[in-house]
Amino acid sequence: MRNEMVAVPAGRVALSDRRTERSWTVEVASFRMSAVPVTQGWYARVTGEWPGSARGDRLPVEGVSWWDAVRFCNTLSRAEGLTPAYHLRPEAGMADWDTSADGYRLPTEAEWEHACRAGSTGPRYGRLEEIAWYGGNSDDRIHAVGGKQPNAWGLYDMLGNVWDWCWDLYDAEVYGTYRVLRGGGWSDEHWSCRASVRRRSHPTFRIDDVGFRVVRPDPRQTS
Repeated sequence: MRNEMVAVPAGRVALSDRRTERSWTVEVASFRMSAVPVTQGWYARVTGEWPGSARGDRLPVEGVSWWDAVRFCNTLSRAEGLTPAYHLRPEAGMADWDTSADGYRLPTEAEWEHACRAGSTGPRYGRLEEIAWYGGNSDDRIHAVGGKQPNAWGLYDMLGNVWDWCWDLYDAEVYGTYRVLRGGGWSDEHWSCRASVRRRSHPTFRIDDVGFRVVRPDPRQTS
């Protein structure tokens, strides 16, 4: 499972926003997603850094900002001879996504929810106790990745353990540069660990229940 990338088929996903009471449908192309959140060991091998408060090679990396996550993507891409997905201008608070690049990147919000659901239509892809570490079973701590059941496409910890940073702005009109977080974390109540739940945070924010996972384009679409 180490650093494995899982094929996610193309599909369609319905998103919604509570504030605006708006719903919209997004067509999602096929892509590949890391089977587990980026771990502390993987992050350290790529960046030489061990952020966060807990320590363990197989623990999800946490205490990382959105900026940390997109820098990781670019660094990993260069290390593997791929074209970085992002042109970063942190001094201006801006980042541009080169959609033609074959490198690693963060999932879009639509990609994340499509991958989380894995064809399911309910609030979760399985029984919460069996698929996620959350406030009801985590013993108030983070857990090694892959310890719960995966969804139908072989993705672990899509719900619980750590929230995942996504590429998207949450609501630029109201919240400016705040980015989307998905999935719920180890300290959250059950209602936060659902496929449709959205959270937001400033891209410089770091906390002990927020991490990320990476995606790449389907090689068949970039060859």
